[in-house]
Amino acid sequence: MSRWRPLPDSLDDRVRQLVVQLRRLKDRSGLGLSSLESKTGYSRSSWERYLNGKALPPRQAVEELARVGGVEPTRLLVLHEVAEAAWRERGGTADVPAPSESAPDVPAPDGEPSTASAPRSRSLLIGICAAVALGALLVGLLIAAPWRDGGGGAAETRHGAAGSSHGTFAYRPGKTYPCPVKRENGRAYAGYSTTRTAILSQPGWDVVEAQCLLRHLGFDPGGADGVYGENTTRAVKRLQKKAGLPTDGIVGPHTWQVLRG
Repeated sequence: MSRWRPLPDSLDDRVRQLVVQLRRLKDRSGLGLSSLESKTGYSRSSWERYLNGKALPPRQAVEELARVGGVEPTRLLVLHEVAEAAWRERGGTADVPAPSESAPDVPAPDGEPSTASAPRSRSLLIGICAAVALGALLVGLLIAAPWRDGGGGAAETRHGAAGSSHGTFAYRPGKTYPCPVKRENGRAYAGYSTTRTAILSQPGWDVVEAQCLLRHLGFDPGGADGVYGENTTRAVKRLQKKAGLPTDGIVGPHTWQVLRG
């Protein structure tokens, strides 16, 4: 697995979340940058910029990485939608790949020679991706992550029945939830979600669960309101630092393992 350089501190958290997922998918695929170039049509130097947070990748680049990584792209496209809005807020624009540019910040483990390859025509696919992302936002942003590291057992099944009684999550300003954390079969549950794998970014019951468990462990995220904001991100980073995990501020499978205890 590649050893990634830290992302810039100035990078917006919404963009950071997308980049972290792209890095994880690249690592999971086992592909080097030259392989990504040949399989996606985006140059090695472009992927170096995308994976180091120096440029926002186009939608099609995200979709192409999902394709070669063998995952369903909807979640990544939703993250891209959010990241693109954040990028524009700060005066940035989507990247136009420049094959001649080089920024060797990411290792290429396969050591293959680079060959120039122009990006494929994107007009039609960009429209399709936008429609997919919009549809995902409308039907709900709390879809499961496209890659998981394990399922739940009987305890999760029982808690899952209880968690579903909360219904569809709807954020209400000022509304917070109680955190009655209990343990079953050696794992901690607050009663809002049973996940041990979800990658958190958007408001929902999974976020409420994580906030409750953070508070239970002494890392105050503020109120348990279901919103993955700055206070929650800071609390996650403190937990990750103490646990010896990469301090990316993203709750994923390894952070859930610590939260569940």
